[in-house]
Amino acid sequence: MFSGIIEEFATVKDIYRYGENIDITLTCSFVSELKIDQSVSHNGVCLTVVKIEGNSYVVTAMKETLDRSNLGDLKVGDHVNVERSMKINGRLDGHIVQGHVDQTAVCVSKVDKDGSYTFTFKYEFNPEMAKRGYFTVDKGSVTVNGVSLTVCNPTNDSFEVNIIPYTYEFTNFHNIEIGSKVNIEFDILGKYISRLNELRS
Repeated sequence: MFSGIIEEFATVKDIYRYGENIDITLTCSFVSELKIDQSVSHNGVCLTVVKIEGNSYVVTAMKETLDRSNLGDLKVGDHVNVERSMKINGRLDGHIVQGHVDQTAVCVSKVDKDGSYTFTFKYEFNPEMAKRGYFTVDKGSVTVNGVSLTVCNPTNDSFEVNIIPYTYEFTNFHNIEIGSKVNIEFDILGKYISRLNELRS
């Protein structure tokens, strides 16, 4: 489980494809603290550390993950937002993030607000999935590439988020432009409430 507060971005060093899976080799400042089988969020996707080699580590993404996320589009040199799992005695600064990406969205607008930025993302709307909590609400939470954010001006298939200069600089938001694909995870609390209402009806 994660909080959506990104620690830093890791850099992709190598990508190895085999069958329907890919192994992604990355480097970041906390590699020496990682352990095999540890969970780390990558652009919001929970992946398991399978190998540690010097100052880099390896995670595996399988077909289901690649189909639902932007990890299959990664290239060597790309920056990936990373967050280690939450400590049970820590503060929950963002919101409850599972690292189970629901789908991707595309950036359709990026507006510079004199240092801060407003991004608009559009995603494929599915009425049946919306009944199960796959939607956004004004001032609710959403995860974009692993970053916990507050929703503004949602519609059935889009939402806005406001990014402060710190987040813009220290996550891969500075690489997001119009047309960029991002991973989104809808709020788990909304999913549970929707499911409860479904069972009651």
